[in-house]
Amino acid sequence: MSCLREAGDDLLVDIEVSPASGGFEVRSYNEWRKRIEIKVRAPPEKGKANREIIEEFSAAFNTNADIVSGHKSRHKTLKIYGMDAETFRTLLEEKFGVIIPG
Repeated sequence: MSCLREAGDDLLVDIEVSPASGGFEVRSYNEWRKRIEIKVRAPPEKGKANREIIEEFSAAFNTNADIVSGHKSRHKTLKIYGMDAETFRTLLEEKFGVIIPG
């Protein structure tokens, strides 16, 4: 099992978020939890951390993104619109140096 699941033309990505961490950073892939670990600058209040995640992923991958589950949790599922798993893996490694096996 992976943190990536294709849903039609879109991609679902499981992430684990550390809010109020000093800056946005895609840290690593946690093989045990099957999630991409993310740090965000914003605190976990009034949706600020969620907005930062959506804005950063949309900008980094040049497409729309949205959180589809885990709005009030550290464990979230992000939807990346119009992207397949292989393209996401390639861009994630190029932009952030994070490799997802599989």
